[in-house]
Amino acid sequence: MEILSAHRMVIATQDSLKKITQDFTTVKAAADTFVKWANENLEEREGGADIEVETSLPQKRMKKKKNMAGEMAQDEALSDALRAYEVNVHHPILDTASEAIHRRFMTHGTLFADLACLDPRNFDNIKMTDLPHNALQDLSKCLVKFDSRATVENLQSELKNFAGQWDRLKASHMEEYNTRTVEDGSAGEEQEPVIVNKSCASCRNCPLCCFQVLRQFNMLSDAYHILGLAYKYLLTLSLTQVACERTFSTLKFIKSRLRSTLSGDKLETFLLMATEKDVLMGLDSDMIIDRVAEKSELMRKLLL
Repeated sequence: MEILSAHRMVIATQDSLKKITQDFTTVKAAADTFVKWANENLEEREGGADIEVETSLPQKRMKKKKNMAGEMAQDEALSDALRAYEVNVHHPILDTASEAIHRRFMTHGTLFADLACLDPRNFDNIKMTDLPHNALQDLSKCLVKFDSRATVENLQSELKNFAGQWDRLKASHMEEYNTRTVEDGSAGEEQEPVIVNKSCASCRNCPLCCFQVLRQFNMLSDAYHILGLAYKYLLTLSLTQVACERTFSTLKFIKSRLRSTLSGDKLETFLLMATEKDVLMGLDSDMIIDRVAEKSELMRKLLL
């Protein structure tokens, strides 16, 4: 899914939550319909236990505190169970969800729009119309930390030029590329995820194919250096739900195994080692031993 469309769907979801927060009557009607359907299905089951879902909230007995002479009266507690549920449960849950969505996604809307410009499906619009003067500003702020030449002007210039040449570049032969993915284990079994390499054919219509073209024709050094850095930044982000879920599943698996024996700083190191196994396997063991031995005289005597 295109990243800007996904961001717009998140905005629509937040607006829907705000409307539901102010419309408890509709939520109550939907809950009553579900309870009625559940009770009817439970009655139709043969040999089932005598189970019935309650159709109303339990009415709790109110506690009254005796006020002393001259004491200021406190706010009266809600005596109606339905009204108390609306105020104490319904509103706080939806307000918390809406605030979490705003905090995690709404503040990065401009950056998502900048990243959408790197999608080749939007190159036709870039060729026909000029980019706004404030386009790619947030992306430039992220890239300038790595390269001082990643200004807005340079990034816009390289993107316009690359968009104009994309139809010719993608017509050439493009090699297959390898991607890393997590191999699913057997259902119901807690096994360590296995990262495997898979060969994928080029679709010629995604940011990864754009980066492959830049790399294949050796354009990352001079012609499109800043644009290549932008694609590296985009492809580093985990934008898909599956990738995020698998990453957190791996972290949860490691944390449950090691949390009782490791401190926080060491646990973070082992998490990085588990999620970046290909980088770990490429390191020289002798170099690591030498670096550790330099930390103290005791380590030098033990390792060297």
